[in-house]
Amino acid sequence: MINDQRAPALKFGDPRVQALMSCLCIFRLLPHGFSNRSLREHLAPLIGMIATSMTAGRMTYDLRRLRLHGLIERIAHTNRYRVTDLGLGIAMFYTHTYARSLRTGLSIVFDDTMQVDNNLRRHFDRLQGALDEYLEDS
Repeated sequence: MINDQRAPALKFGDPRVQALMSCLCIFRLLPHGFSNRSLREHLAPLIGMIATSMTAGRMTYDLRRLRLHGLIERIAHTNRYRVTDLGLGIAMFYTHTYARSLRTGLSIVFDDTMQVDNNLRRHFDRLQGALDEYLEDS
């Protein structure tokens, strides 16, 4: 709860959240902020949708989540928003971490065609073995 309002989580790895964070990185550069419609137009292609198929209500929900978490702020007397310093930092962390670490790391771990012995794959295999052993003992 933030200011007695529910603030649904922005789950790391969720495709919609990752797309929202990518949009925030772009919108930070706009001097007059962004609107519900401009968010919809940028977000839709990132999640494989057509902008006209996304409702304004769904965008309002996303804007509310971002605002309650302090990632964006409403520009007074307008229907526009700007990305906060915190919002830019978190958006960059989400997008960079996901794109450079998690996505590439998981592709190495789960690529059965790679015959290369690598440190990440060995550690993941050890983790998987430990989890299997734990579950057998439970």
